[in-house]
Amino acid sequence: MKRLSTCIVCLLIILCNKVTAQNINELREINTQIWSNFTKSFETLDYQLFESLHSDDLIRVNGGDYKSIKRKDAYLGTYKSRWTDSSIKQTISFRFLERISKDGMSSERGIYKFTINPDTESQKSYYGKFHVILKKKDNRWKILIDYDSTENKSINEASYNEAFPLDEFSSY
Repeated sequence: MKRLSTCIVCLLIILCNKVTAQNINELREINTQIWSNFTKSFETLDYQLFESLHSDDLIRVNGGDYKSIKRKDAYLGTYKSRWTDSSIKQTISFRFLERISKDGMSSERGIYKFTINPDTESQKSYYGKFHVILKKKDNRWKILIDYDSTENKSINEASYNEAFPLDEFSSY
């Protein structure tokens, strides 16, 4: 009986480690396919790259002070026109509060930092809380639902710094 109990415990440990490993592999894929490319598209004003990150069925929600809900074309259209000005200098980075990923679906909540005119005297950073739902289709992760809010301007640099870095998988 003791041997059977030991075998069951070992099996559970192995299964739990396998689930965690699969989750981390999905998070690594998401980091590469979504977050790295999201940042790159903002820094290079690459509308096509930015557009490719979003599902055709995208629902975009702004909460807090800027209440709105849009479909993909309406949301991305503002970037298409804004990013034609090549003098724009900006960057965006992400830190996370929660990441749940399984079977080609993912929920990711965190804090973003959007900076205009980085590394200049006129640098200004803005912060917000986001929650995205991702879905993997044809081996590519896509943003299906994207919600963000400044939480009535309560999100700030301290909120950003308290969240977990992109590659700190043990925190989830």
